[in-house]
Amino acid sequence: MKISYRDIDAQVRKLSPGYQAVLIYGPDEGLVRERATKIAKQVVEDLQDPFLVANIDPDSLKSEPGILADEAAAISMMGGRRVIRVEGAGENATKAAENFLTNPIGDGLIIITAGNLRPTAGLRKLFEKSKNAVALPCYEDNQASLDALIHEVMRGAGLSIDADAVSFLQMNLGSDRLVSRSELNKLSIYMGEAGKRESDMVTLDDVSACVGDSGALSIDMITSATLSGNLRGLDDSLFKAFNRGENAIAVLRSLLRKVQRMHLARGYMDQGFSADQAMGKLIPRVFAMETNRFKMDLNKWTTGRLASVMSITSQAEQDCKTTGMPVEAICARACLRIANAAKR
Repeated sequence: MKISYRDIDAQVRKLSPGYQAVLIYGPDEGLVRERATKIAKQVVEDLQDPFLVANIDPDSLKSEPGILADEAAAISMMGGRRVIRVEGAGENATKAAENFLTNPIGDGLIIITAGNLRPTAGLRKLFEKSKNAVALPCYEDNQASLDALIHEVMRGAGLSIDADAVSFLQMNLGSDRLVSRSELNKLSIYMGEAGKRESDMVTLDDVSACVGDSGALSIDMITSATLSGNLRGLDDSLFKAFNRGENAIAVLRSLLRKVQRMHLARGYMDQGFSADQAMGKLIPRVFAMETNRFKMDLNKWTTGRLASVMSITSQAEQDCKTTGMPVEAICARACLRIANAAKR
């Protein structure tokens, strides 16, 4: 079954009993894993229980497609409903899933996870068309979902968070759900134990001190150097970021988000608004520490040139995924092209 975007969270919280199999797929691996775990725990609390949870290698399904149906029909020695998990699947799982969905036996819940699947992919089409199965896509967090995640984690730790801190997090998190959640959990630990901390309000200074230890600030430095035309700073920040294992696609996506915000602000300026007024219309708003730098970058770029930068950045991400070339080289080349343009 193909469901609407607004219904996905409801299914993750409580899966409809009519679904006997779930496909969770998409480029955000962390969100895929998080949703798969939440759904599995609706059936089995302890996912390490060998009697109630079966983990199947997707490669084995190609030669033995009947394994999936057999595991779903199996009865646990200890009683209770079982979960059958297939992680990292592709077209190798299509035939096995089709065999089960055509003639489902047993009450086991099958959960299959996969990477980004095209609309034409057989596995995705199968689940979208089946009445007794559902396909749940997992894409990079948008502003609304990331805002909800930030406040969810903060509330869970008994914390509040101010608007500038939220803006910083929205600009520097979001490419992977588990990474985002990990950074937010680290922030809550940094604030101290409830009842013993100095304040329950998370500020921009707190976020900068804590999240700054991660890749967020190093990626922000790359973005800043790229758009300001600081070639020396760009070379240095790229070298440090890739040496510490930062993801090239995460760098490109962070750059694209910044350029999209600049493009929107320049559009307002083209309509006659001042730079300050244009920045004030952005959501999330430009946080205090970034205001001067953002305004300086705006003055370097026109709307048309920013549109070209978005095209360069998007093409670089596509090349990272399709050409087989070193992704760090593709990312660095795109950033250098943009930085050189900023100097003109």
